[in-house]
Amino acid sequence: MMELSFNQGTIIIRGDARIPNSTWDERSKSFRAMALYYKDIIDYLKNSGISYTDNVFDLLPCPELQSQMTLRGYQKQSLDAWILNSKRGVIVLPTGSGKTVIGINAISLLNMPTIVIVPTLDLLDQWRSKLKKEFKVDVGVLGGGKQEIKAITIATYDSAYIHAARLGNKFGLIIFDEVHHLPAESYKHIAEMFAAPFRMGLTATYEREDGLHSELNRLVGGKVFEKKVKELAGEHLSSFRLQKIKVALTEEEQIEYEHNQGVFTDYLRKSNITIRTPLDFQKIVMRSGRDPNARQALLARNKARDIALNSISKMEQLREILKNHTDGRLFIFTEHNKLVHKISKEFLIPAITYRTAGKERTEILDRFRSGVYRAVVTSKVLDEGIDVPEADVGVILSGTGSERAFIQRLGRILRKKEGKEAILYEIVSAETSEINTAKRRNKALR
Repeated sequence: MMELSFNQGTIIIRGDARIPNSTWDERSKSFRAMALYYKDIIDYLKNSGISYTDNVFDLLPCPELQSQMTLRGYQKQSLDAWILNSKRGVIVLPTGSGKTVIGINAISLLNMPTIVIVPTLDLLDQWRSKLKKEFKVDVGVLGGGKQEIKAITIATYDSAYIHAARLGNKFGLIIFDEVHHLPAESYKHIAEMFAAPFRMGLTATYEREDGLHSELNRLVGGKVFEKKVKELAGEHLSSFRLQKIKVALTEEEQIEYEHNQGVFTDYLRKSNITIRTPLDFQKIVMRSGRDPNARQALLARNKARDIALNSISKMEQLREILKNHTDGRLFIFTEHNKLVHKISKEFLIPAITYRTAGKERTEILDRFRSGVYRAVVTSKVLDEGIDVPEADVGVILSGTGSERAFIQRLGRILRKKEGKEAILYEIVSAETSEINTAKRRNKALR
């Protein structure tokens, strides 16, 4: 007879049989396993015909949780795929396609205590509002200074990490919103310390540049369903077109760019270094701490990139776009705050950066939503985790090669608007490394 119990994010296993994924603990004279492996342990014991007592869970009292939401076809397909995978796995859908609705239906289906993990306080508030409205129950909050634990609880990744050891046996279902955050070194411990046998991940972008998305198979259950932007555009999302505009550097900018870029490429050639992945670039960054030439090369590369991202010609092109869309609602995206403030000052457009206070940000977005403002310029702060108003024109003045950031920015203009096509402009500096950067992020549309 085996006996299972829970202690601080681990499963304690007492008995004679050796259980997979467990290790012997001499102090307690028992086997221990990450709570993550609870379901695997139960399946092993059942399949092996081994008798056991299960004292792992201390589930929170749960009211009846029934949703009346109607799923779109692709949403039902995604939920069915998740169910077929033993109610585990990641669903990948574009921004604005209703991933929250799928999560709500999963909660209704299982009708059991559920914790939803989100990356930001804005998303925490959005989930709480929707769940409270749908299920007519009090919804707990773990984050932002609050520790209210209920049958349905919304937690930030940071707070869930802190409290996972004591809460890991309180919920049967765990939903990870923006699940691409989960494989981070600290956050993955959330999945490891929760025993919840049923797990759902939601994201618009599954892959991580560091390759750690491979961990999601172990932590959540791997990808079970995916729809690309182009598959939903026109019917469930706005139809859209991507318009890339190449602008020339000024003569002075071109000379300075070529000089600095040349310093960087010469260093790569002399050092016999080829950059194929972000990890290759990180090696140069690490080398710059002890190699003066590497440091000089990086500084030159950053200077060249800064010239390409902030070309004077881009400002003139933006002026033309603003003139051509006087009746449009625009989001303007840049990579760095310096350009945000420059645009804001020159065109009198409200700006949102990570420094913008929450109250001011809310006020700006509310005025954009009501039509008082027709444009907002921002850096990375609106890429994810914030419920932004509808827009129909996006302008990327500068950005990285990240497919995730590109999809998030495109998603900001794709909410369905009858009879109106969304436009995403990419303004890139010709004959610079920015051309290849744009090609890398555009792969997300394939």
